[in-house]
Amino acid sequence: MFQLNLPFYNLTLKEENGNHFIFDDIRKKYLRLTPEEWVRQNFVKYLIDKKKYPASLIVIEKGLKLNELTKRADVLIYKDSSPILLVECKAPTVKISQDTFDQISRYNLTFKVPYLMVTNGMSHYCCQIDFEKNSYHFLEDIPEFVEL
Repeated sequence: MFQLNLPFYNLTLKEENGNHFIFDDIRKKYLRLTPEEWVRQNFVKYLIDKKKYPASLIVIEKGLKLNELTKRADVLIYKDSSPILLVECKAPTVKISQDTFDQISRYNLTFKVPYLMVTNGMSHYCCQIDFEKNSYHFLEDIPEFVEL
């Protein structure tokens, strides 16, 4: 898989009948290894190990309804029983663009979290939403869990 702009993690991989799988520590199951899943698993590991996000407060592929369509948010993080951070993961070859931010913003119409994060494993962007001023600002770094 791709070398990411994240620390190296020795993730659990397996191969069956020519197909590659990665173990998801949050959901406790193997998933088909795609470039996006590689980014998601490495980024979640980074949030847990380096930024001290409790694994028990992380939900992967949280379902939501958007204009009668069922969608799934890549990563949703809770604090004090409320969603606080939404993460959208893309494959390393997918450039982070306005479309990526539009997608996570649409998902946030459902969750209404104060922090949004997008990553392709190479570039990571985090912004804080100010709902009162109907604005946002980008953060210089990904916040530690205690800073949320």
